[in-house]
Amino acid sequence: MRWELLFALVCPFVNAYSECPNVLSFDDRRNDTNTLRFVQYNVEWLFMDYYEPSDCPGNGCPWVNQSEAEIHMNKVSEVIKELNPDIINFCEIESCDELHIIQDKINDKTYMPYLKQGTDTSTGQNVGMLTRIDPLIDLYRTEERYDYPITGSKCGYTGTPGTTGVSKHYITEFKLNGIHIVFISAHLLAIPTDPKRCAEREAQASVLQKIIYDYIYKEFEVIMFGDFNDFDKEVFDVNNNIPISNVLDILKGYEGEYKGQYTLYNLAETMGQNERYSDWWDSDNNCNTYSQDDYSMIDHILVTNNLREKVSDVFIYHNYDEYCGKYDSDHYPVVID
Repeated sequence: MRWELLFALVCPFVNAYSECPNVLSFDDRRNDTNTLRFVQYNVEWLFMDYYEPSDCPGNGCPWVNQSEAEIHMNKVSEVIKELNPDIINFCEIESCDELHIIQDKINDKTYMPYLKQGTDTSTGQNVGMLTRIDPLIDLYRTEERYDYPITGSKCGYTGTPGTTGVSKHYITEFKLNGIHIVFISAHLLAIPTDPKRCAEREAQASVLQKIIYDYIYKEFEVIMFGDFNDFDKEVFDVNNNIPISNVLDILKGYEGEYKGQYTLYNLAETMGQNERYSDWWDSDNNCNTYSQDDYSMIDHILVTNNLREKVSDVFIYHNYDEYCGKYDSDHYPVVID
């Protein structure tokens, strides 16, 4: 019997298009309601069902068949079980069904899965979360779009102007220990050094900036997180990567339409620079994992000052090796307590 058919029989709920954005309960299942561990984790093509447009599992992603996808799922689940977060945000997850599979593998029913399907039909990737604290409102998206290149862009893009939205994101609200917080998750367009992608990411950041500003105007605290596929010129990573874009500055309120009207802080500021790497990429295509050029920090957690003052620890979990042919993610989890 083919593996795919066997998987379909034992996991009949798997569907590449499933989502679970609706809040069905309002519980707090933390062991200690006075503390919170939050994790941002790009889990690298966490797909268990075949997604045809991207051929994954298959030749279009790192996992060439269902067996490899299962090994990868097990690796990711082991990391989550060890970190034991109260809320974990996933980038590059296929659907709500993968969230259920993780929940089963770590054998922890205190988590609830939430995912709002995005519009990246090319890759089929989404962002979603497992949480022990239920949101106050259903996960939602904005379909607002922004023209690029934005005014004052230094990306160097000279092609035809265009417009873009944020294909992979969700927005929801929590009330934690009396504090109203908006959670904004986003996975922005890849390739930090490509001029067109740079221009498009700045437009994506401009869409998100309005959401941040609107919530701050309503006196919410803000946590903005995800794989931004860009560097922070204020908080240098291990490789001193300097962005060609203003993406982080726009999100933090330093640039853009709402420049100077709010400020977000990158929690990586509290880490030593030698620990600031969340992503591995074989930049020289020679599988030399000792090259410093292969590491960067493109996953970020940005917060308002009130939340910044409540953080007791920030670190990036580096407890697995990156190399060609590995089954762990090519990103490391970013953890805040």
